Amino acid sequence: MKQGNLNRHNDHSTRLSDYGPEPFVVNINSVTGKNSNYRTALWTGMYLQLTLMSIPVGEEIGLEVHPNTDQYIRIESGAGMVQMGSSKDKLNYQKQVRENDGIFVPAGTWHNVVNIGRSSMKISSVYAPPHHPHGTVQKTKAEADAEENHY
Repeated sequence: MKQGNLNRHNDHSTRLSDYGPEPFVVNINSVTGKNSNYRTALWTGMYLQLTLMSIPVGEEIGLEVHPNTDQYIRIESGAGMVQMGSSKDKLNYQKQVRENDGIFVPAGTWHNVVNIGRSSMKISSVYAPPHHPHGTVQKTKAEADAEENHY
């Protein structure tokens, strides 16, 4: 294969929109740092979805559970506290997280991530299967919460 035939995305010019389900290569750290929205779906396929998140200082993802979806959350930058458990009232797993940490959330596990750092926490999150509609962009947590009631 000739190098000239490769479709290489330039990370500096990649628009933050949903590229799925087409093949796609991107520097995930670069685009996560670029994202200023609470949530932006970057790639949605049939069985997997990647979203980017920006959590302001002192704010959180919010306590939630995905009954049929496993989730992987990667802290690209910033610092936080993750809590997980079998019910809203039993969050018996708690750890501080920081840049380059990965959080594995099994389906049916209640979880929350709180930004305890001094700058916006930048996160990439993989859902399997997808959890949000293709092309989701939510500028704020309030917007995300309002939309969550619709699906």
